[in-house]
This record gives sequence, C-alpha cells and structure tokens, in this order.
Amino acid sequence: MMSTAEQLPRIFQANLGRFFDRVILPVMDKLPSHAELETGETDSLDQFLDRAAAQVDNYTANEAAKAFVLTLAGLFERQMSRWARAIQDAGGSDMGKLNGFEALLAGCAERAGIDLMLEPLGEALTEMFVVANVVRHGEGRSCERLRALAPHLWDEESVDYHDLLPGTPVASEHVRIRQADLERYIRATTRFWGLADPLPLAVKNPPYGSL
Repeated sequence: MMSTAEQLPRIFQANLGRFFDRVILPVMDKLPSHAELETGETDSLDQFLDRAAAQVDNYTANEAAKAFVLTLAGLFERQMSRWARAIQDAGGSDMGKLNGFEALLAGCAERAGIDLMLEPLGEALTEMFVVANVVRHGEGRSCERLRALAPHLWDEESVDYHDLLPGTPVASEHVRIRQADLERYIRATTRFWGLADPLPLAVKNPPYGSL
C-alpha cells in the first residue's frame, strides 16, 4: 500500500499544473497589454486618454503577474511543509521542524535526492521565493538580494512599462514579471515534484517552458 508521503508529490504536481492552466494562463491571456507605450505630446484628449489607458493596462498586467508569483511561492511552500510532515509522521527523518521556504527546499530536496546545485530548478525556485518576498514587502533586503540574483527582472530601457506611482521611483516597483518568468517558475515547481515522485511513470519533465 502506498504511503501518504509517496502519493503527495504527484498530487502536488497535478495541483500546481491545474492552477497554472486553469487560473494563471487564462487570466494573463485576458488582460490587455501593449508591446510599446507611446509617449510625447498628444494631438487630442482622446489620444491622451488612449495612451493613459495603455499604461494602466500594462501596469495592471504586471501587478497580476507579480501576484501570481506570490501565490505560486506560497502554494509550493505549503506543499513542501505538508510533505515534510508526512515523512516525519511515517517515521522518517525529523523534517517537521523545518521552517521557512529555503530550509524546506533544502530539506525536501535532500530527502528526494535532488541536487539543487546541479539542477537549474534550484536557482529558479529561489528566485521565485525572493520575488514573492519583494512583492509582499517592497524595498529591503529581499529587493537587494533579488537585484543580485536576477537583474534581468529589471529593464530601465523598457518601452512597454510606466510606473504609475508618483514620487521618487523605487526598485521594488519596477520588477517586471513576464509570462516566460511565470513559465519558468511553474516548470521548476512541477519538475521538483516530478523528481521527488517515487511512483511509476513520474512526469520529470513537465510541459512548461524551460529553466
């Protein structure tokens, strides 16, 4: 008979995939966005309002993407915590005391035999977690860490984003999350559980983007 700990990785992987396919992708696809935002003087009030609406569209889409990263990171952390507790309840190692995303990630990866230094998913999962912290808290140590880990998430020369907030710009408000980033994060989370899945026919290479 399969134990709870043996069943959970496959269930977690399926739940993540469903959330991405049924919620994240449909929402992001429905949000209007524009490849380039026009600037400069306008010839009419209608043109001005159209440009302002386009800025709001792109800003809103980026906020939605950031919110989804926060949700994915929270969901994945809860899954790791549940798996660690199931392993401990089954008489395995004392994993129930692992607290925090990075401690859980290291402990669960070790238990599953996943080398996070060799697998690029370790870098992607850590990036996702730090992005989530920046989305939650704004400026601070996490933002500084993210700028070192993932400078590609900032593009000061971008022509498709305008910060709607007045005052001095802050780095945490200029984090850009695109669909390719969401795909990297969902691939990393679902691949993690595929590699941790001990059952036959485990899906170790889920069909989401690339790391």
